[in-house]
Amino acid sequence: MSLETIRLSQPARDQLVWLKRTTGIKNWNVLCRWALAMSLREPSAPLVKEIITDSNVEMSWKTFAGTYGDIYLALLRQRCAVDGEPLTDESLSRTLTIHLHRGIGYLAGNQEIRTIRELVGSACE
Repeated sequence: MSLETIRLSQPARDQLVWLKRTTGIKNWNVLCRWALAMSLREPSAPLVKEIITDSNVEMSWKTFAGTYGDIYLALLRQRCAVDGEPLTDESLSRTLTIHLHRGIGYLAGNQEIRTIRELVGSACE
């Protein structure tokens, strides 16, 4: 497991397809950034610790994080520290994967998100 390549599960891919169609956001990485932020803001740790990343959706860390890579990495390190996880590449990658998938589930499960405006509004609640 590595932060170099981010892979998604088939259910997460299906949820992202629905979110792309519903919101009009065209890029996986933009929705994934929102999803990560939505999950990281929750104080509890995700219940699922292992995710099978079996879909054909993958992106590089650079594509996912863009120019904000240092900020996302700092957020992941902070979350690992808060959750008592070691600051290893493996734990950072696992933390990214489980939070990314929980966040995608949050976004897809919120039936009030149908536009970009509603997506932004849900993040400000």
